[in-house]
Amino acid sequence: MSTHAKRERLLFADLLEAAGPDAMTLCDGWRTRDLAAHVAVRERRPDAAGGVLLGALKNRLERVQAEFAAKPYEELIQLIRTGPPRLSPFALKQVDEAANTVEFYVHAEDVRRAQPDWSPRVLDPVFADVLWSRLERTARLMGRRSPVGLVLRRPDGQTAVARKGSPVVTVTGEPGELLMFVSGRQDTAKVGLEGDEDTVARLQLSQLGM
Repeated sequence: MSTHAKRERLLFADLLEAAGPDAMTLCDGWRTRDLAAHVAVRERRPDAAGGVLLGALKNRLERVQAEFAAKPYEELIQLIRTGPPRLSPFALKQVDEAANTVEFYVHAEDVRRAQPDWSPRVLDPVFADVLWSRLERTARLMGRRSPVGLVLRRPDGQTAVARKGSPVVTVTGEPGELLMFVSGRQDTAKVGLEGDEDTVARLQLSQLGM
């Protein structure tokens, strides 16, 4: 049975292919080629991928990512489609599902939403619940940079506290849209914001995400 992570992986690869190597993305300064290289390095070069979090590895990450970005674009897309090497932890179905479902959903949207003619994607209820479950578990981490109190709310009323504090902003939307918001893609997330005007503006301009 196909997992959510595998489905999002293939969708991401298809979007990269359709957009071409030089299309804009929501990731500042990155074209589609750069985003594809980032994902390939994350799965295939753990010796460098740690540079995302560890400053000591930042130079190595930049060097290795540049090497991947220099590969033929079609090769990068194929690396993403086929998945990580057999001995990689990401090759385990459980690890892939846990680590890549959100990763590929967000990056697929990074490609889609950077195009001028994009439209919201309607998620099936099961996948929406999966994203909400991941969001509930990571809300505090994703919202730690918020300059104000931050509450995430689904249309059905379920809530998750991303950051305690006052004043507070309540962000309401479908799980996928809330995920984009707390991932730092506030400008393209289809959500409603409740709070005083100045507080909402501070949140909109903040750098959320991991």
